[in-house]
Amino acid sequence: MGKSVAGAMLQRMGIPVFDSDACVREVSAPHGKAFATIAQTFPEAWDKNKCTIDRQKLGEIVFFDDQARDKLEAILHPFVWHAQKEFLKAARQRKCEFAVLDIPLLFETGAQSRCDIVIVVSAPYLIQEQRVLARPNMDREKFQAILNRQMPQEEKNKLADYVIQTGLGRAHTLRQLKALIRNLQKKTDTELENA
Repeated sequence: MGKSVAGAMLQRMGIPVFDSDACVREVSAPHGKAFATIAQTFPEAWDKNKCTIDRQKLGEIVFFDDQARDKLEAILHPFVWHAQKEFLKAARQRKCEFAVLDIPLLFETGAQSRCDIVIVVSAPYLIQEQRVLARPNMDREKFQAILNRQMPQEEKNKLADYVIQTGLGRAHTLRQLKALIRNLQKKTDTELENA
């Protein structure tokens, strides 16, 4: 959908962004907080020679197996949630006006309850398909399986406070984000004046 690109744009605008995917990579890396538990729970994904988790193999294990995916999420999510809390605490201490949590499957995991405002990035199906199929080890079957696990985009858009369209190019996405931040700053200023 363009979530990572939008997150990078917000960071360049000076807004701290927590990347949940990067956090997962960190905690599942060797010496990461979840590494040993993942290796024990999914020994077939543990590359003993390199002392790493083979992310591709782990992905293959959990991709079509709901129980295995639930086990992996039960291992990872508490670490990610804790890191998100620490990130927001640090942003408050630095008196940041805004902080962003980049969370895949936000509504599907109920994580929207941790957010004051929900911004959904959205792109037309054909652009989404083109972007996803350009990734390594991706095919139409996997793409369809990913879509089947997710809430339909129309529902996400309805639940969001704001929707950023990413299908018209990066410049258009950046203009929308800048306008959104200006709008939020005005709202914040008005709320402070009225407090």
